[in-house]
Parts: sequence; C-alpha cells; structure tokens
Amino acid sequence: MTTPRVPPLVPVGVVVPAHDEEALLGHCLAGLRAAAATVADSATVRVLVVADACSDRTADLARAHGAGVLSLAACNVGRARAAGAGLLLDDVAWLATTDADSVVPPDWLAAQLAARAGGAEAWVGTVEVVDWTGWPVTVPARYRAAYEAGDPHRHVHGASLGVAVPAYRGVGGFPPFTTGEDVALVERLDRTGRRVVRDRAHPVTTSARTEGRAPDGFAGHLRGLATRVIPAASGTTGSSSRPAMRREDDGPAARIS
Repeated sequence: MTTPRVPPLVPVGVVVPAHDEEALLGHCLAGLRAAAATVADSATVRVLVVADACSDRTADLARAHGAGVLSLAACNVGRARAAGAGLLLDDVAWLATTDADSVVPPDWLAAQLAARAGGAEAWVGTVEVVDWTGWPVTVPARYRAAYEAGDPHRHVHGASLGVAVPAYRGVGGFPPFTTGEDVALVERLDRTGRRVVRDRAHPVTTSARTEGRAPDGFAGHLRGLATRVIPAASGTTGSSSRPAMRREDDGPAARIS
C-alpha cells in the first residue's frame, strides 16, 4: 500500500515593527499565535519583532511571548520592516507583516496561504477600528466615509500584508520610508504585473490612538479627519465603528489584480 504523500509545510515569516510598544504588543502577539495555530497543519510560522529605537520593555515582552527580536535604532518603519524581512528571507517562502498596535483575526494567515495556493504573489488586506476612545464623536463616520470613498479593495496597510519571497525580492523589498513603505511596495508589485489578491474579508483590528509612531501615519490621518469635513460616500449610513467593507452581491470578497 502506497503511503499518501504529505505536502511540505510552508515556511512563513511575520515581521512586526515596534517602537515603544510594550502596552499593545502582547495583544498583537496573542493574535498572531492564534493565526499560526490555525495553519499549524500546513505551515510553520516564525514571528519577528523589530524593536526599533525602543526605550521600554518591547524587546523583553516579545521574547516572553516566544517571538524573535531584532533590535535597531533607525526610528524608521520602512527600514524596520525591511530589516526584519531581510533577516527572514532566506528561511521562509511567504512573508507577512502587521503592526504592533494591531490584532490579526485567527484566519489571517490561512487567507494568505489560500491565496498563495491559488497562484497569488501578494495579499493585501484591510483594517478596522473598534475603539474610538479619545476622538470626537464625528471621526468614526468620517473615517468610514473616507475609507469607502477610496474603495477598500485599493487600500494598503502594513498592518495586513503578505508577499511571496521571490516577488518581494524581485521588486526590491520595502523602501526606507518613514511612512508609506507598504504602499510603495504594493505599487511596485502592481507595476511589474505580479498577481496581487486584495481581500476585504479578513480585516485586522488596529489602534485608533491619537499619537502614532510614524509621521503622517494612521494617527495623522485620523487627526486630519477630526479637523475637516469628509463628504459621505453614497449609501454610507449607520454608526457602527467598523469601516464599511463593501461586498458587491455579484462578486467575491477577494480579487486578483
């Protein structure tokens, strides 16, 4: 009797840039543990926290949660993501990244690996905010309207991103930008004709803190929403704190571009 061939486990690396994140990192790593457990029968997952210019217990906390740690003093999220990726590239086939103030859903890695199995070279997810503490009551609706007006399929977030290692190498990886390194990477992937899945069905919960870590990053975007009026997208209603993840009746939640 022939023994069925067991497919090899896919080696996956997850990069988490972190600058003084001891208050939120534990929640991030717990979410990644759950996501890794979901794919334990098909993948091995290595989590690497890049402790960038930290003056708190970020590195110690990461080690206590079983994550690897790379320390540097760049104070630059693009350099941090690139450094973490560079340390993992020779040992993994798929590279994912999230942020230290974000929590991925349990099926986050499963969705990426399913896309990879279908031929995708990159996977771009969305984010949601569930706690608006500290912001004016007008900001959640303005955020939802701006997010929907921009088409959630086209948003890029370093908090919810995955890419095949050959594709990552082929476009030169993350550039050393203080903000927008994630957008620049995906633009390069699109421009060179890579197969990119854009998936709005597995949003990552991210922090809506008023003081962010990257200049002009997510917190800066929210501050802008707090000080100006954003026209509501057609059909956007309700007061839910979850951004509208538009789902056309005749289309899937994920698509390849």
